[in-house]
Amino acid sequence: MPDFSVLAGTDVLALLEGRENDIIELVRQAYMVHDAGNSVNPDSYFLRFPEKPDSRIIALPGYLGGPVNTAGIKWIASFPGNVSQGMQRASAVLVLNDYQTGYPFALLEAAGINAERTAASAALAAAILGVAPSATIGVVGAGVIARTILRYLAAVGISLMEVRCHDLDENSQRAFVDHLGTRHHAGASPASLTEAVACDLVVLATTTQRPYVPATIALRPGQLLLNVSLRDLAPETLLTVNNVLDDVEHCLKAGTSPHLAEQLTGNRDFVTGTLAGVIRGEARLDPMRPTVFSPFGLGILDIALGHFLYSLAVAEGRLLNIPNFFGETRRW
Repeated sequence: MPDFSVLAGTDVLALLEGRENDIIELVRQAYMVHDAGNSVNPDSYFLRFPEKPDSRIIALPGYLGGPVNTAGIKWIASFPGNVSQGMQRASAVLVLNDYQTGYPFALLEAAGINAERTAASAALAAAILGVAPSATIGVVGAGVIARTILRYLAAVGISLMEVRCHDLDENSQRAFVDHLGTRHHAGASPASLTEAVACDLVVLATTTQRPYVPATIALRPGQLLLNVSLRDLAPETLLTVNNVLDDVEHCLKAGTSPHLAEQLTGNRDFVTGTLAGVIRGEARLDPMRPTVFSPFGLGILDIALGHFLYSLAVAEGRLLNIPNFFGETRRW
């Protein structure tokens, strides 16, 4: 009878601790396997609520081939109203399925997995797209995702000695600045939106549903914007930059800034290429333009990281096994 196990969030966090560079490499490999066509990553499905327009639960199914050779689905809720109650905005679970039989074999708490794979993707982009170690960093959106991204940026050698943080919620902004000072001995300070976006490296990690950074805020050559929340930038801005995506088809959907830019122009000529394309040398950046990296957040990254954590958990005896989870597996 197939086995089924659960990996709790505390164990997930323990297994993630100190493995930033391993996870960045894991994400890089997943991107390359995906780029080679050895994956299946369908559209994400958004469950929305008429009386809660800012909230959603998203299903991200996928299959990643290569050494992972595993299917699965992440079910992640984003409820911004949780923040006012002192709770985290996002909660998630990840189910992993055996590719040979289709049977699910593990359930993992996945809010931490989501934050870490997002941060690893952002840090990989910063390393690949050429950010100076001494770059000033602007953060817009002082939450768990931004906090995790900065830890990963430090892991790839980018200094946190000058960080400018902007958030509409002053308590979150203050807590973020204090956290950076305590955890990373960073030189962090509150900032206006304009001050944050003027930095060499800009992290956009908000819950916005529509663009609010106007095209009148000028960007400069050499800047890199990690457009993690996808909907912050005016579509007109994307027509003046190098646009690097994780996956073109996925990024140009669901009202993202790249999607709005496609609707504005009627074409995709503004897209420079994918991060995998840059790694392969197939997509080249114009040095006279700023660069925006827009990662939709592919479900295959969650599967890659979940598979990695499952293997570690087996080796360390951290899994909670559920006997007789499947009531009947024999056909006759």
